[in-house]
Amino acid sequence: MGSTLRGCLGLARLVWRTDPRRMVLSVVLMLGQAVSLPLSAPALAALTDAALARDPARAVVAGAFVGVLAITSLTLGHFAYIAYFELGELNSVEMDRRLIDLANGSAGLAHHERPEYADRFHVLRQEMNRLGWMGIQAMLSILGLGVAIVLTGILLAGVDRWLLLLPLAAVPPLVAGRYAEVILSRAREEAAGTRRLARHLFRLATDGGPAKELRVCGLRDELLTRHAALWKDSSRILDRAERRAAGLRVLGQLVFAAGYVAATLVVVRDVVTARRGAGDVVLVVTLASQVNQQVTAAVALVQELQRTASAMNTFHWAAALVARDEPPAPDLAVPDRIRHGIRLRDVSFTYPGTDREILGAVDLFLPAGSTVAIVGENGAGKTTLVKLLCRFYEPTTGTLEVDGSDLRRLPLDSWRSRIAAGFQDFVRFEFLARENVGVGELASIDSVEAVTAALERARATDVVHRLENGLDTPLGISHRDGAQLSGGQWQKLALGRAMMRETPLLLVLDEPTAALDAEAEHVLFERYAEGARRAALRNGGITVLVSHRFSTVQMADLILVVEGGSVSEIGTHDQLIGTGGLYAELYGLQAAAYR
Repeated sequence: MGSTLRGCLGLARLVWRTDPRRMVLSVVLMLGQAVSLPLSAPALAALTDAALARDPARAVVAGAFVGVLAITSLTLGHFAYIAYFELGELNSVEMDRRLIDLANGSAGLAHHERPEYADRFHVLRQEMNRLGWMGIQAMLSILGLGVAIVLTGILLAGVDRWLLLLPLAAVPPLVAGRYAEVILSRAREEAAGTRRLARHLFRLATDGGPAKELRVCGLRDELLTRHAALWKDSSRILDRAERRAAGLRVLGQLVFAAGYVAATLVVVRDVVTARRGAGDVVLVVTLASQVNQQVTAAVALVQELQRTASAMNTFHWAAALVARDEPPAPDLAVPDRIRHGIRLRDVSFTYPGTDREILGAVDLFLPAGSTVAIVGENGAGKTTLVKLLCRFYEPTTGTLEVDGSDLRRLPLDSWRSRIAAGFQDFVRFEFLARENVGVGELASIDSVEAVTAALERARATDVVHRLENGLDTPLGISHRDGAQLSGGQWQKLALGRAMMRETPLLLVLDEPTAALDAEAEHVLFERYAEGARRAALRNGGITVLVSHRFSTVQMADLILVVEGGSVSEIGTHDQLIGTGGLYAELYGLQAAAYR
């Protein structure tokens, strides 16, 4: 119960910060609706007694009260819905912003590698509506319901103190409902991984990108079979939990039903013995009926609040997990230029949630102004090395140093602002073509000159020349008139984006030309290397190139061969060919393939 209360209080604080005036209005309207129905019961009792006593004046007044209270309940409920729905929409936008910040606003990427984060985040995305208007409605409704239950109890006590036991009969259904929701919540978490895989298959089967390969391989039936099997597994978990939860809820409702029947019999007995009038029977039956509705609503609302609170607590859990990965406070400034170089001292790295060491005891020195190529077989640790240089992760052990200073002592945002990067898994921003490139340096996103210069450095101006409206052409299917680009064209724009920063301290190119042919890549990197050497004279910037094409990396000042999580060879192309090691072997194999 404590976790439910904490989650609801967290949501209430968030809603209050979103729009306090609308929240106050919603509370007032819901409370007004809540007291209207219980007050109608004494009015109905008075109307019954007046009718039996043949007192028209009193009957008219009592009838008017009944009508006014009924209209008040309906009207206030309608306006309350409008108020909290608008509040929920505002809160949904705020939660979207916070989730985006949670997923992508952190310093590093470590939380993305944790399976428990992926599972909980999957559940959180599914439960987002409960952090919007559904959760707010449940909170306001339970508040109004609490007031209505108290008022109903007071009115019942006025008839017979024993009738106060009737609201107590609502406790078993509430407790049963709570345990039922705990069972369902655990089942949802248990099934999250399986459902995530099923949704992955669904995306594969419905997105345009994989469509060609799925057809060539004839995978439709295989995907359907696997998708159905995964949903069957997850449904079995959830169905079993639903049956257990339903049994608990039925048991709780039976306890209340027994109390309801007992209360009605107490009053009927008094009427039969002439101790009470017919109005009291109407009062108690009406209030007992309302208690029944209140209990049913309370069970449903408590379940809804538990799910809402669970989603809110999951959000706080994820925020705490991400916060653990935040870097220490910096105490040095990022230098204007690199004078000596970047050194890795005894660096090892293991991805969070795994035991396998990806990099182990790496000692390297990347000289200022150099172009460094990293080669090696798939899974050797090349990209992990690049991620550490960009500070997407912190090393498990060891340090990275810039001119002798621990990289962790530099402000992360400032360090990233002096990095330019192009990755193999580049982003296809469905913006204007100018914006797609310009986001590489936000300060220049609207500068046609800067964007054009970056595209020229990336040898990507041909892509823009083919667009109907040039740099002002919207890209992608998100736009009704968006231009459809090939994979190679998207990659060229991503390279242009990487070239927006003219003099970075670190330029990272992690196989960013995989969609280009070998000759185009070679020409492109010759141009990059030439530009990097000019830039290096100004600020000592280092270019790090990851490529599987050995014809490209020959131009590098230094080549690193990564093998099994360690750097096994270091040198120039000629030096490494002369040693006859892994580099020479791989180079020979690739050269033979091109003959």
